[in-house]
Amino acid sequence: MHVMTAHPDISSGMISPAIPRRIEDWFAAQDWSIRDYQRDMVGQFGRGQDTLLIAPTGGGKTLAGFLPSLCDLAEKDPNAPRALHTLYISPLRALTNDIERNLMRPVGDLDLPIEIGVRTGDTKSYQRKKQQTKPPDILLTTPESLMLLLSYETAPDYFASLKCVVIDEMHSFTTGKRGDFTALALARLKTLAPDHVRFGLSATIAAPDKAAEWLGPTGAPAALIEVAGHTPPEVTIIKPEGRFPLGGHSSRFAVRDIYKIIREHQTTIVFVNTRAQAELLFQQMWDVNDDGLPIGVYHGSLSRDRRQKTESLISAGKMRAVISTSALEMGIDWGNVDAIIQVGAPKGVSRLLQRIGRSNHRIDEASKAILVPTNPLEVVECDVAIKAIADGHRDGEAYGPGAMDVVVQYIVNRACSGPLKKREALTEIRSAWPYRHITKADFDAILSFAVDGGYALKSYERFKRLKATSRGYTIATIPQARRHRMNIGTIVEYAKLKVRRIPSPKSKRGRVIGEIEERFVMHLNPGDTFAFAGETLRYQGIRDMAVEAVPAKRARPKIPAFAGGMMPLSSYLAEGVRAVISDPTRWHRLPDQVEHWLTLQSLFSDLPGRDGLLVESFFDRDDHVLVVHTFEGRKVNNALGFLLTKRMEALRLAPINFTITDYALTITSLEPVNTLTGLLDADILETELDDWIVNSPMIKRSFRKIATIAGLTEQRLPGQQRTMKQVTFSTDLIYDVLLKYEPDHILLRIAREEAEKDLLDIDRLRGFLTQVAQTTVFRTLPHASPLSIPAMMQIGKERVLGEAEQRMISQVGQASAGSLQDYMNGVGHSLLEQVKDYVDRRDTTDGPARGSAPSR
Repeated sequence: MHVMTAHPDISSGMISPAIPRRIEDWFAAQDWSIRDYQRDMVGQFGRGQDTLLIAPTGGGKTLAGFLPSLCDLAEKDPNAPRALHTLYISPLRALTNDIERNLMRPVGDLDLPIEIGVRTGDTKSYQRKKQQTKPPDILLTTPESLMLLLSYETAPDYFASLKCVVIDEMHSFTTGKRGDFTALALARLKTLAPDHVRFGLSATIAAPDKAAEWLGPTGAPAALIEVAGHTPPEVTIIKPEGRFPLGGHSSRFAVRDIYKIIREHQTTIVFVNTRAQAELLFQQMWDVNDDGLPIGVYHGSLSRDRRQKTESLISAGKMRAVISTSALEMGIDWGNVDAIIQVGAPKGVSRLLQRIGRSNHRIDEASKAILVPTNPLEVVECDVAIKAIADGHRDGEAYGPGAMDVVVQYIVNRACSGPLKKREALTEIRSAWPYRHITKADFDAILSFAVDGGYALKSYERFKRLKATSRGYTIATIPQARRHRMNIGTIVEYAKLKVRRIPSPKSKRGRVIGEIEERFVMHLNPGDTFAFAGETLRYQGIRDMAVEAVPAKRARPKIPAFAGGMMPLSSYLAEGVRAVISDPTRWHRLPDQVEHWLTLQSLFSDLPGRDGLLVESFFDRDDHVLVVHTFEGRKVNNALGFLLTKRMEALRLAPINFTITDYALTITSLEPVNTLTGLLDADILETELDDWIVNSPMIKRSFRKIATIAGLTEQRLPGQQRTMKQVTFSTDLIYDVLLKYEPDHILLRIAREEAEKDLLDIDRLRGFLTQVAQTTVFRTLPHASPLSIPAMMQIGKERVLGEAEQRMISQVGQASAGSLQDYMNGVGHSLLEQVKDYVDRRDTTDGPARGSAPSR
């Protein structure tokens, strides 16, 4: 592999013949100098060399990616027919808008004959139609909008002139289904425009060599330019006036501390991990905003106008703070942002660095961030992350083979644009690095499914999407093509309803301010208040498929629930947290409160070993509790929860439910666990997994997503959005049919493999069980230990349908046969205590919307 190590030194001022004089002069007029690696990228373009550029935040990566195109286009004949020259692919819509603003400056100043266009889900229909007939010189887009363009019959002509593809924030594409989706789009572009050059840009990438292989066509890895950073970020943990909560994920305890930080800085971005947390924290910030500072909220469910207005206000320096999800964590160049606050644990070192880089967006100035952990375990995680940053460590997901359901969607997409020939299609797919090893047998099975659904489904007309012709496979019907285009992408979502804000109950007109999920709206009654788009709204009802709401006085509104947003804990941070907790000599770095908390744990129970497992059993209120401190992440804990409760059922321990965190699994049961013998054995995977996974709801959840991506069912149809209930009913029915009549169907195999890998992380679980088999410590305690409290306060129980439920139903039945007073003194009193406890925990953890019932 060709590798160059570049440094951010200022160039000697020698003018490269590859860069036009007027562009050199423009840089000089801005008091800027073109850096060596930016010149190198111009040279790489001239040589036709695909290149991955890794440079620190604020180092001019984006300019380096576009400079070759600006130089090339500056020399073109202004009277020549306009054609697409450069395609820019971004993971975020907000990033395309920011890049457009930044590019327009040199183009406008130099009066370059360059037209720049943006095409995302926010782009208006008339603009999209114009772009299809008159493409701009530079098109800024997202993977989904790109694939949509590739689905049209005009795609070969549209992309034939392509000279350069710039993939920004490339680390976000190298793993996951969206990355596989993007890799296939790049493969298609290489077929349509064989001579174009690919540039990948990133500040945080864990395995540069692998990323360079991903960027180039299979067998031709990209060159690698790494730019050394020299200004490490300043990252600290907040020192709250009060104490960190012992459990939950609420930042309420630190709201005034966060507000104080905002007051002390010019512009602050406050990052949270979910959209619900963004809305909730915004409400809390306004409760303490005594100075009336301009504070906003930003996430992907807000309307385009709302998001763009917030972006403009931040860019103009008119916003003191914005509370945001990951929607603002990549690439945004706002020089006035001088502080980042991360609320909650970062879950990954590279992810945290990405967010930190939004402040002081210059290579010669240190980024500044303050971390706000919400419980003692998160304090430890933040401490480990800070040390990892200082040591230069980067983490990230492992590079794996591409997802097969994405190939199904791609084949249909390819057939929409023109006849698909088997051999050519397979060669094209294999040229995408994630699919370099796809077998002909798998390809044939996928193609067969795309043609008619396979053996068990071929008699149904709706599953016949492709037809064989003398020229190759084509889309079966025009309506099939329309349905496919409406459902392009790999993000499976709950159905959403637009939120229309109307001025008053008597008004008939209003404006759309965003979208919320249908499942949340189902639990609203007219008159209920909810928080959205930074204000409290009163629900009026649904009209014309939109939620109508009026402004309401600030009360205690319900917080909408949104799908997604739960970030997985990286293996590196998980191992680091376990290492700190198991070694008292490392506790001196932690706040006194957390050090005392760990000391109490060591005195009352035990500490998890560096390579071992701590399991605690105790009685809490009316139930027996088992806490397994795995430190292995939610996926492993989820799988272990299902498997352990299955064994507990067999041992007549009557498990009721279980909850998971990144660090522990908590199981409640009617009978105590007095020994781990026969329960937590290394053979649990071999004896329990196969039988359980086929019949578990987990595999159906996996199949539902796969079936949606593969086009077996649709989220959107012409003129309507299907509800998740409709999608679930449809896919569950298909799953049962395939399991009965075609158990070797390609989608069933994909669902099984994906459930094991992505939902359950079976490989990580297998390694964990082997590692701790001989080093498990079991403690029977009189009550919950300090370490178990965060796990006990976690919301979101997974119910176990078994003996425990039958016994509780029987208990309630017996009570109802007796006197009401006896019932209230017995079972009823117990249940009321549980409800009270649930409400108390929910209020301290900012859990589900108020009014939700306890899972038990």
